[in-house]
Amino acid sequence: MYEWILPSLSEILAENQSSVAECSPAKAERQWRVSLAATEHLLLNTLAGGSRNITQGLVLAAPAPLFSQPKLTQSLQTVTFTAKPFNPLALMPFQMPDTMPAADYANASVNKEIAPHESVLPLLPADPLGAEQFCLVFTDKFRLVLVLATHKNGKKTFSFSFEPEVVQQAWRSLGARVMLANPEFFARLDALVQQYSPVAPDCRVVLEFSQLLLQELTEVEETRDSLLGTGEEALEQGSRVFPNTQSSNPDVELLQAFAHEVRTPLTTIRTMTRLLLKRQDLDASVINRLKIIDHECTEQIDRMELLFKAAELETTASVKSSKTQLTPMSLDQVLQQSIPRWEQAAHRRDLTLNVILPQQLPTVVSNPTMLDQVLSGLIENFTRSLPAGSHIQVQVIPAGDQLKLQLSPQFRCKDSNKAATPGTPPIRKALGQLLMFQPETGTISLNIAATKHLFQAIGGKLIVRQRPHYGEVLTIFLPLEVSNKHKSGTKS
Repeated sequence: MYEWILPSLSEILAENQSSVAECSPAKAERQWRVSLAATEHLLLNTLAGGSRNITQGLVLAAPAPLFSQPKLTQSLQTVTFTAKPFNPLALMPFQMPDTMPAADYANASVNKEIAPHESVLPLLPADPLGAEQFCLVFTDKFRLVLVLATHKNGKKTFSFSFEPEVVQQAWRSLGARVMLANPEFFARLDALVQQYSPVAPDCRVVLEFSQLLLQELTEVEETRDSLLGTGEEALEQGSRVFPNTQSSNPDVELLQAFAHEVRTPLTTIRTMTRLLLKRQDLDASVINRLKIIDHECTEQIDRMELLFKAAELETTASVKSSKTQLTPMSLDQVLQQSIPRWEQAAHRRDLTLNVILPQQLPTVVSNPTMLDQVLSGLIENFTRSLPAGSHIQVQVIPAGDQLKLQLSPQFRCKDSNKAATPGTPPIRKALGQLLMFQPETGTISLNIAATKHLFQAIGGKLIVRQRPHYGEVLTIFLPLEVSNKHKSGTKS
């Protein structure tokens, strides 16, 4: 059968490279994630400015969309391949018959009326590509292929190439699958690929990619060196700092697998939902329900991102490693984007939320990408621990050379002559070394220790206190930019 004759992308790269070493799944997946991050930064740096409606490149990926930056999603044509396609009948029973062969499903999935910039294509169950995660990028500046393959022995390999001929071979193998399932779409897709000439990339592009990779990869090593020291001191400290370096941590590995397995299908569902939202013929009630699905998927994907990041910090002992990425940033911009989401999260649980801000927010030093996620995750867990009818106060005030953000609950009381008393503290049960479980709500979240590690990784500090008549009070400290410390001190 053709699916066994056509080579997989990892086989193509292995044939064109001197050696592709098998390694542990965790190491290969880390290489894949770091390379994707470098690719995303490279695209952001090389795509031209101007109108976002102009297509500036093509991305072929599996098993889910890989880039979420608005500039990329709006400037790149994206085709996603998956061995387990999301069933569109769950959302569009009025559009499709009860049964649909693979070719017809592909026709429906790539309908340009549904998605001008995004398409989804299925892979047959026996196709070896179903065991691979891949990304092919075509732009005017460069072509690139990245592949993470899982082998039958449980080992994984990661490889990538900028070589025009290697990328072209990968496209021919992938294109053959598209042509067999959907010849008409293949013709359009092949024409799009050919718009980006297979010329050798500028050496500066490859150099920039290499620098981005080194920046990511060396952080863990630098952190370990700074923690362990050298020589005999390193040997003495090694057993204390990394007692289980050679042996895997079952809790952490389970959490990584859990986060990945949940995040991948949710990303596919969200992608399909957003494709449907682009249609012009949907009823208002359907649109509202799709928006709810999109919101819930986004919320849970963000939670899985935090779980995965927490597990990654544990595996690399790199609580300090992210500090090399800290930059001065506007907290005002983060809060303006985040506060509406916090208010929605409180409203869904019959809570009220009040945010008190100073007239002018100083510049803090943190990680812009992670700060919003960590704060939103903390507030989401905070709202889940409070009884309905409670009020949450979020206060932001300067505190010396830091900025203090405090979350405190205020419990309502029907009798205005009596002081409000907090409800019964939520029951929390430990699940391994990173998670806790709240039986009343069925919520699984990061425990306090893991959450504190996340705040340390973005340059901050989290303090949790239990206060009589107030319940649990959370205080976050973020360092101020040096040039702002004096100014913030005079206003406090």
